[in-house]
Amino acid sequence: MATRAPRVQEPSVWQKCEMGALMGGGVGLTIGFIFGSYSILRGGAGPRGLLATLSQYMLSSAATFSFFLAIGSVIRNDALLPPHLQAAQMQFLPPLVRSKAEGALLMRARWDAEKARRTTTA
Repeated sequence: MATRAPRVQEPSVWQKCEMGALMGGGVGLTIGFIFGSYSILRGGAGPRGLLATLSQYMLSSAATFSFFLAIGSVIRNDALLPPHLQAAQMQFLPPLVRSKAEGALLMRARWDAEKARRTTTA
């Protein structure tokens, strides 16, 4: 009797959201540090001081990035099938139009139907 490999449980929606928020927070802190430092070097720290200005840049950037990456990671991974099975399913679906000639015939039939509809209503 063959032994089966243990099934790996997929992360929950909350875990996906949390992972996206953490990744976005890290990216946002980095981007905020880069742009905040550049802004401070270019225009000065302002009346609040160096550390307060830099932390404001970093925190606002981290909050924005974490919000959008959290939502994006849930939306991106919210599929019923895993990506490799979804690709296989799409590969085996019949194409909507099999050739250029069939597409042209279909387009001609739609044009004729539209002409017939317009002449009957006029």
